[in-house]
Amino acid sequence: MTSTPGTALPSGALPRQRPARHAGPVATRSDEERDGVALTNLDQELFTGAGVTKRELVDYLDGMAPRLLPALAGRPLSVVRALRGQKPFMQKNVPRYAPDFVRTVSFWAESSHREVAYALCDDRPTLLWFANQRAIEYHPTLTRADTMDTPEHLVLDLDPPEDAGFDAVVAAAHLVRRALDEAGLRGVVKTTGAKGVHVLVPLAPGPTHEDVAGATRALAVRTERLGPDVTTTAFIRADRGGKVFVDPTRAGGSTIAAVYSPRVRPGLPVSFPVSWDELDTVVPSEITVRTAPDRPDPWADPAAHPAPQALPDELVAEGRTIPVARVQAMHEGKRRKRAAERGE
Repeated sequence: MTSTPGTALPSGALPRQRPARHAGPVATRSDEERDGVALTNLDQELFTGAGVTKRELVDYLDGMAPRLLPALAGRPLSVVRALRGQKPFMQKNVPRYAPDFVRTVSFWAESSHREVAYALCDDRPTLLWFANQRAIEYHPTLTRADTMDTPEHLVLDLDPPEDAGFDAVVAAAHLVRRALDEAGLRGVVKTTGAKGVHVLVPLAPGPTHEDVAGATRALAVRTERLGPDVTTTAFIRADRGGKVFVDPTRAGGSTIAAVYSPRVRPGLPVSFPVSWDELDTVVPSEITVRTAPDRPDPWADPAAHPAPQALPDELVAEGRTIPVARVQAMHEGKRRKRAAERGE
């Protein structure tokens, strides 16, 4: 799966934050109220085929707030909403009707030539407000708004082909773990809530976004070398040959589906941490808003989480010699288009 919801936030951009004023939301007719937030239409199905009501989403997010909020707080947030009668859509810009307690941070978006105000989901009222907005998926950036130039994680996103089972992704994840071990790094793993997994490596302060991007490319290529029949770094989907894509592009202002975030799929599966030992037997579709709160959580024990690590210099240096996948794919796409126009 691909979890980047669009153009990444620019590295080095200076955010303009709107502080929370702790004012309550505008009064509205509601089914109930929690922490001053009015909640409406709680017994409606979230989307056709969801099999889950809005109340169940609200209850899940409310109950998981102590675990979910630390993954969201301070990070520019994009969400996927599912409004009645509409297809789910990604929302970055906070609507003007958002209550004053929702903090925002603004960045200039070159793609749309405007400032985009991203939410900072720092507290329970903000999370409940998003839940009432039928925001199902939560995609924070990998860095915090006040330290956008300080990478906190290296991320390898494993995306299986359409017809592959989860066992293919598991095999790829173990290859990633081998590549990390050989580089002297330790990572943790979580399901994406869809068909893939994310491997995250906590980073000590020091590397730049360019360093992390290079190290990510190097690890992706090393993974591909370890299992060329299983994995690929081919950015163009048609070139992947039925293999698991080891995405080498998650760096800078990229986003991923947050740990504990539901996904817009029937039953609302959840992105959830698993141990490396459990990875071989876990069934991601069984981890849903109904079952996730009661599952063992390997990240609940801080000792199970690797300490922030320094990136090996040789890994960064190797990555700098590897072309940037998106740029390479763009040039290749243009070349193929010209060739097709010439009838080659």
